[in-house]
Order: sequence, then C-alpha cells, then structure tokens
Amino acid sequence: MLPPPYGILAAIALILGGAVSCFAGYRLFRLVLAIYGFILGAGIVSAMMSANHTAAMVLGAIVGGLVGAAVLTLAYFVGIALVGAGLGALVAHVLWQSSGTGDPPALAVILLAVLGAVGAMLLQRYVIIVGTAFGGAWTLLVGVLALVGDRRAARAAASGDVWILYPTSSAPDQRWIAITWIVIGLIGTGVQLGITGRKREV
Repeated sequence: MLPPPYGILAAIALILGGAVSCFAGYRLFRLVLAIYGFILGAGIVSAMMSANHTAAMVLGAIVGGLVGAAVLTLAYFVGIALVGAGLGALVAHVLWQSSGTGDPPALAVILLAVLGAVGAMLLQRYVIIVGTAFGGAWTLLVGVLALVGDRRAARAAASGDVWILYPTSSAPDQRWIAITWIVIGLIGTGVQLGITGRKREV
C-alpha cells in the first residue's frame, strides 16, 4: 500500500471516487470503471513493491493505476459482468454470514458470481445502478474513515485486512459501519433510479 504521507490524498480520492460511483454510477459508468480500475491497478502494483522505496512505489502505483483504468474502460461489457459477479460474491458472503456459518464455500461464491455476471448482462441498467451505488458507498465510507484517522481503517488499508473488502465482515464492535454502508448504498440507489440514472441508454 501507499506510504502514510500519501494517506490523506488517497482518502480524498476514495471519497470523491466513491461519491461519483454511488450517486452517478450509471450515468458515468465508464468513468466509474476507470476509477475502480485505477484503484485496483495501483493497489496491486503498490502491494508488490517495497515500502522502503517511496518514489518508486508511488510511480509504480500511478502506472499500475493507469493500466488498470485503461483495461476496465476498454473492457466495458467485461466491466458490467464483473459488477454482476462482484454482487453475486457479496450476496454469497451476506447469506452465509447472516446464517452464522462463517465464510461461504468457494463453489457457492463461484456459482453466485457466475449467476450475477449473467444477470448483469441481462439487466444491465439495474445491476449497474445497484452495483455502483453500493460499491461507491463502501469506497466513500472507507475514505471517510481513513480521513478522520480511524486506526482500524488505517491498519486494514496497510495490511490488506479482509474487512476493507467485505463490508459484512467488519469488526463485531463496529456493526454500525455495515449499517451505514447499507443506508448510503440505498440512498445512492434511490438517487440513481430517480435522478442521475434516468433517460440513459447503455
């Protein structure tokens, strides 16, 4: 991950990117794909580099981010399928964790991810709206937590702790995080369905 001095800039970027995704993800879907492609590419490259070489890590994160943004932007329909697959995987985790049985088996995650990808292609508008609203809500929330100096968020970002990737697996004493995420995601879905996602053909 990026060195601590760049944490504030990264948090602001997460907040802005998350807000765009959450409240205008359908209308600006290609931009959202570019944002998440950049985050994914930068995260992969910076995780592979040594933290002792700050300049090289930042440069590598920028290059990796640009490559990731280009890949997801060009792979538009693949991006739609990935949104659906991500929603399917999230549903698997929510179902298993709500039943108290822990993490879902890999087969269930794969099956629901495939069903989500197929559904995304058939119901593009609604899957894009829901996927970008909830994905953006989580990105926005993580950015806000990091910006206000939440130590758990900072440790998670630095160590790759699973809770930063799966909202439903947040710490037991911080269930309010998952509730806040759901509320923001629902608001974002409503805004997109009623305002920003109207009269737009994909």
